[in-house]
Amino acid sequence: MPEILLSTRNARYSHSSFGLRYLFANMGDLKAQTAILEFDINRSTMEVAEAILAQKPRILGLGVYIWNVAGLSELVAVLKRVEPKLIIILGGPEVSHESAIQPIVQMADYTICGEADIEFPKLCRDLLGGKRPLNKVLEAQPPHFADLALPYREYTDEDIAHRVIYVEASRGCPFTCEFCLSSLEIPVRNAPLEPFLKEMENLFKRGVRQFKFVDRTFNLNISIGSAILQFFLDRMEPGLFVHFEMIPDRLPDNLKELILKFPAGSLQFEVGIQSLNPEVQGLISRRQNNQKTVENIRWLRNETSVHIHADLIAGLPGETLESFGQGFDQLYALGPQEIQVGVLKRLRGTPIIRHDEPWQMVYSPEAPYEILSNKLIDFPTMCRVKRFARYWDLLANSGRLTQSLPMLLSMGSTFERFLHLSDWLWMTTRQAHGIALARTFELVFAYAKEHYTGSLEQFALALWRDYHRDGRTDKPAWAAPFGFAGHPESEKVSIKRGTERQSRHGGVPSA
Repeated sequence: MPEILLSTRNARYSHSSFGLRYLFANMGDLKAQTAILEFDINRSTMEVAEAILAQKPRILGLGVYIWNVAGLSELVAVLKRVEPKLIIILGGPEVSHESAIQPIVQMADYTICGEADIEFPKLCRDLLGGKRPLNKVLEAQPPHFADLALPYREYTDEDIAHRVIYVEASRGCPFTCEFCLSSLEIPVRNAPLEPFLKEMENLFKRGVRQFKFVDRTFNLNISIGSAILQFFLDRMEPGLFVHFEMIPDRLPDNLKELILKFPAGSLQFEVGIQSLNPEVQGLISRRQNNQKTVENIRWLRNETSVHIHADLIAGLPGETLESFGQGFDQLYALGPQEIQVGVLKRLRGTPIIRHDEPWQMVYSPEAPYEILSNKLIDFPTMCRVKRFARYWDLLANSGRLTQSLPMLLSMGSTFERFLHLSDWLWMTTRQAHGIALARTFELVFAYAKEHYTGSLEQFALALWRDYHRDGRTDKPAWAAPFGFAGHPESEKVSIKRGTERQSRHGGVPSA
């Protein structure tokens, strides 16, 4: 039985805790006495508590994040009642700031703020040796990569077969965007390149074909970024996929030359746009050259096979619904494969709180602390935006409606058209989650009957093709009146008999 147990609750089983593996790799002489036991947030608190206590650890280290703090708070409460002698040590972003006011911190024995790779094993040695620090909250200094054991050999064969494999070539961020925890991690620290690439080679030989980099600024150091891209190009084969988060306005020619060589399906960039409104960017201390950002995204989309996942944040101070919509339209016109609409979260420790009074920022008191309203966007409107984000994921980011959805959005502002669709879906279903796939297509067709001003037959044909893209063979009821013939993927698909006698009536007002 391990004396030290490292645990957390991941958002889903397919996720692996990168932080726990870093801790485990750096336990030194305590490594043989340490084990990792992960759960997902869908497991009940009692099941998790029972599994942990069955290991009979003396020390439990818990990784606390915005997505699991509620469940881990329940867990700590149960563990302290059932086994009060168990020493519980917390770490992670959620408890690294504003620690003293958090109930989970008050229940636990110790909390390590910051990067605990070195501080955690040091604390464990003290505790196992009978030395109890007087302070419950300990501050960890950011370690240098040269002092760290890299964690990649701690990924098990099961991890490689079934879980996302996270890697990092750097920590920190040079920017000071006020909504982001990375703004507190200055300066940027780079992993020694040669040892890092050796670990990547070892993962590749073990069968890893999907690498997700968690660096905030992959393309900050061009020489390191180029070396990493070349490493994967040299090993390119079907199924190899690499994900990076990039700075949108920094894409020099030597990086472009390498990016051009990646085949379709092998490279994904997460591009944090957040806002294209210069006034909002100034308010939140975000330095971004919008012209270069637009040029780079256009180049990536038009000249390369990169899959672009672009992020926007709704609810930032100074942003109206209209100006957010303008930014959305501008980004949509550039053609990224995904636009992730996020709602502003008040992450603990971030300087975004300085806007609370002048912009009347009101956040949920419960994790993930999403914005509820502000001076320019009231609560009902913010709810509409959140539903917009959910339906956009369901219909657009999912890739299910690649032929039919652009037809619905082709008239006027894309944001306004989709907000209108979003409002209609909500009024019709009163649900934003749990909509079955077949029902989704039925609803989209019903909306088109009421609001699409083009040829309904042509729209139905496009929707029919989308419906059958994943190999379905059934004929949905909404398509029956059109008598489609031929294979959905064939250009020879025809309409045997059509009708424009579908009713077009009523609907919610345009947004």
